[in-house]
Amino acid sequence: MTKTKNIYSELFEKQKTNQFQVGNASYKERLEKLRRLKKALEHTYKQEIRDALYKDFKKPPLETDLTEIYPVIAEINFVSKNLKSWLKKQDVETPMALLGSSSYIINEPKGVCLIISPWNYPINLTFGPLVSAIAAGNTIVLKPSEMTPNTAKVMAKIISELFEENEIALVEGEVEVSQELLKLPFNHIFFTGSPAVGKIVMKAASEHLTSVTLELGGKSPTIIDDDSNLENTVKKIVYGKFTNAGQTCIAPDYVLLKSSLKEKFIELFKLKVTQFYSENAESSESYCRIVNRRHFDRLVSYIEEAKGNESNLASGGTYNAEDNFIEPTLVFNAPEDSKLMEEEVFGPILPIKTYETIAEAVSYINSKEKPLALYIFSKNSKIIDYVLKNTRAGGTCVNHNLLQFLNHNLPFGGSNNSGIGKSHGYFGFLEFVNQRSVLKQHTIGAVDLLIPPYTNFKQKLVDLTIKWF
Repeated sequence: MTKTKNIYSELFEKQKTNQFQVGNASYKERLEKLRRLKKALEHTYKQEIRDALYKDFKKPPLETDLTEIYPVIAEINFVSKNLKSWLKKQDVETPMALLGSSSYIINEPKGVCLIISPWNYPINLTFGPLVSAIAAGNTIVLKPSEMTPNTAKVMAKIISELFEENEIALVEGEVEVSQELLKLPFNHIFFTGSPAVGKIVMKAASEHLTSVTLELGGKSPTIIDDDSNLENTVKKIVYGKFTNAGQTCIAPDYVLLKSSLKEKFIELFKLKVTQFYSENAESSESYCRIVNRRHFDRLVSYIEEAKGNESNLASGGTYNAEDNFIEPTLVFNAPEDSKLMEEEVFGPILPIKTYETIAEAVSYINSKEKPLALYIFSKNSKIIDYVLKNTRAGGTCVNHNLLQFLNHNLPFGGSNNSGIGKSHGYFGFLEFVNQRSVLKQHTIGAVDLLIPPYTNFKQKLVDLTIKWF
């Protein structure tokens, strides 16, 4: 392991040595890097990316284009339009007490950054933060998940072709590689994954007082009010939940449904699943698989627990271990102490809990950790406002789900257990910079008149300053 440690330490030192050259790159030089990355994703490696994700967990090519490639291209386009203004110094007012000075803020690179990305959207959640880190002028080490090895290999090819390793490097390997990287004194760490692993990352970062961005997850609730357009609502939820076979951090984790809508919801759920994925989702070319056997077994245990405790398994529940296939599944009123209700599902199982009043639904949400996303389906503005004012969440989408991720004018991220810091657009850029304050004195100022020795006259000046300035 000593030899391995040296490899990562040497890579870190190369990037550390090169950080000022990279950080002083012009606006146009940073845009050129982003242009090369965009071309690789949009043209050169597009088919290889599709093929790799299909090999890793049978991700449909169209879904790859929509959920992996497009968000990164959109991020690059957004950053390219705005980066010039983000890099300008920001003049700020200077108080009268500091007369003779001027003040401004510069967005300087944090330095050497580590991006640890997950397996569920490996292209999107690796290269999305990379765009922000490049825009901010950092050197970067990328560590993608080992659970999607084919996609990791393609990403490694892209990075090695486009960049020198003393600027941007991608490191492949198992969890031990991440552990070794986390021992190094990076200037910033951007991690996407579970809250449990997020705590490990944060603890490791604290050894070097390294700043962190933690994009985590949790149980994101969906409230359906009885005045929503139920057919349209169910269609959107089926899309949001079963895209990527439910392996999405902002997918609806559970639904709080007005009890009077139960039978109609079940009917519409079955209809929409069939429309999306045919009578047999296993044969559908629009439905992907669980990433590996470990996650498959975890999800199957949820289904078997639901069957065993007589939960209302309203639809689905079949699976095939040979193909890591799990059918879109609907479970009503699972016990509160079941794994399905205690743990983030992160798969194609949708638990439903009924409620009578909106206050009851809100109280239930507030009994849990703050979610990454909270969804509200209602036409009633009073209900919507009540939920927004009486809950806390990383982000909210009203009358749809997932779409908040695609607006680069919005900050994306969680709160407390669901994350620390934000990503996307200007908010992602800010995660990778230090907002450095600069005060420049031009002439002798008032403060210079108040240095020791202190006199009665100077006391009067201080009294006037406190009163008027």
